[in-house]
Amino acid sequence: QVQFVESGGGLVQAGDSLTLSCTIQAQTPNIYVMGWFRQAPGKDREFVAGINLPAGIQLYADSVKGRFTISRDRAKRTAYLEMSSLKPEDTDTYVCAAGRYWRGFLTTKLSDYHYWGQGTEVTVSA
Repeated sequence: QVQFVESGGGLVQAGDSLTLSCTIQAQTPNIYVMGWFRQAPGKDREFVAGINLPAGIQLYADSVKGRFTISRDRAKRTAYLEMSSLKPEDTDTYVCAAGRYWRGFLTTKLSDYHYWGQGTEVTVSA
């Protein structure tokens, strides 16, 4: 069972920055991909960003491209999501996820992620 330690959420104003972090605990082998999805109440989870842990290959949703940056520390099994120029529409619960397989490329599919954190709240006021 994979356990996540998620942190960094909070309440900010539009235009501010915030960094989320997600650390995988427990000796879980073969985690090749980490990422974040976001979800509003009553809505489907939406892909935000993903990263391949060995090579650092990244993928972003169009809505966050140029504003968000995902990175990782392989030794710490930690991924970071630096969010800048935040907008009220970025308000959501951000959920960290990890995937067991590497296809050779990243996708936005939920099915490519097998483990999910509890999520952290991000609220952006106008």
